[in-house]
Amino acid sequence: MKATNKMPVLFVGHGSPMNAIEDNKFTRGWEVIAEKIPTPKAILSVSAHWYVPGTAVLTEHNPRQIYDMYGFPQELYDLKYEASGSPEFAAKVLELLEGEAVADNSWGLDHGTWAVLCKMYPAADIPIFQLSINSKKEAAYHFQLGRKLSALREQGVLIMGSGNVVHHLGRINWEMEEQGFPYAEEFDGYIKGCILSKDYDGVIDYRRSKAAAMAFPTPEHFYPLLYTLGASSDEDTAEVFNDSCVLGSLSMTSYLLQEN
Repeated sequence: MKATNKMPVLFVGHGSPMNAIEDNKFTRGWEVIAEKIPTPKAILSVSAHWYVPGTAVLTEHNPRQIYDMYGFPQELYDLKYEASGSPEFAAKVLELLEGEAVADNSWGLDHGTWAVLCKMYPAADIPIFQLSINSKKEAAYHFQLGRKLSALREQGVLIMGSGNVVHHLGRINWEMEEQGFPYAEEFDGYIKGCILSKDYDGVIDYRRSKAAAMAFPTPEHFYPLLYTLGASSDEDTAEVFNDSCVLGSLSMTSYLLQEN
């Protein structure tokens, strides 16, 4: 594992909950990333699936695992990922986001979090807590919250956004298993170009891409990326992994940002 005093930041295209019980190129990509980075003291997950009109933080010692999906095989609902929470670091988030966030344990660890982390850290021995995404706010707000959270990196916390750059379930084509529609490829490529050139304004103002209107009907899967980028620094270099569009209208493309 890489020796550093500062944790990287991560954005994971999480895709289907089925990845939690499958072995595929995407889950193997998550496993490789876990081996490449320092072991976190805790993980702050910003998951697309906690999208509410406010900014909230899980503060419990033992957050419950939420099966926030329907119609999947029983094997998926039988999967247990019983990581502890991190009240200590949750309190620090409340301090960093003073006036912007509140403690709220009405949620738990949803599949945007555990379906990824059960592959990265299968022993469930790293404390995990979540931050909600405020559905009332625009893109720049989420980026700025990421900026405020960046101090956690110096304290050993892995900040992980979990969503999808392209996420339009209504347009999924099951025959396009490893392909994206032209608009999906275009938007995914636009965002990738912005990140690699550190044009984060271009990510915040994602509508510069003509394909943005087709990329997602609502932005909850896109916004976690903004927390990751906001928490990054000028010294970070971006590594792209799981670089792929699938099922026509879904991007699995993911980013690790860390100092060289």
